[in-house]
Amino acid sequence: MNMPIVQSTQGVTLAGGGPIGARDLRLALARAPVAVAADSGADRLLRHGVSPVAVIGDMDSLSAAAKAAIPQSRQHLVAEQVTTDFDKALRLIEAPLVLALGFAGARLDHGLAAMATLIARAERRCILIGPADLAFAAPPRLELELQPGEPLSLFPMAPVTGRSEGLEWPIAGINFAPDGMIGTSNRVVARRVVLEFDRRGMLVILPRRRLDAAIRALLAAG
Repeated sequence: MNMPIVQSTQGVTLAGGGPIGARDLRLALARAPVAVAADSGADRLLRHGVSPVAVIGDMDSLSAAAKAAIPQSRQHLVAEQVTTDFDKALRLIEAPLVLALGFAGARLDHGLAAMATLIARAERRCILIGPADLAFAAPPRLELELQPGEPLSLFPMAPVTGRSEGLEWPIAGINFAPDGMIGTSNRVVARRVVLEFDRRGMLVILPRRRLDAAIRALLAAG
């Protein structure tokens, strides 16, 4: 299945099966008003009074109550077991932005799989929102408006090199790799941070309070 299931000119809030607080959901929907669920993420949305426009996944964890509450036409079975429901949903959503909730924080393996999906589906502008931080796949060039003193971490999911402006520890000349040099706990020293990378494979991790800055930067990156 390659054709998008959800096509939207607005941002999409994608809910997973992990914990989702009411405040987090309001935060996401205010910026990405189209609600979509990955499998049992539909249960999470329904508990907050939100009915998704689509449920995408292998449906192995969607409750009977959710199946009954959501019209069958909105339930989209993707039966293969090779990829996660996050991957299934993300690759079948076409939207300018996806804000993903309920995929990080509950289990380490699920969180790692979600990070891998961000890189595998880097053509989708997706921000993974966790309990304290947010993460997204870096485009080739990114400009962020941040506050000096704030943390900014770079975690490579593949060998990658790059350059930076506005960081306390510049990254030029560093060969990043997941089993080698990583870039956690760098620090912002200027209001404008510029990041450039030679290939995809780098995750950018910021404090949650910088969600709007991340959204602006990703949308501007084109």
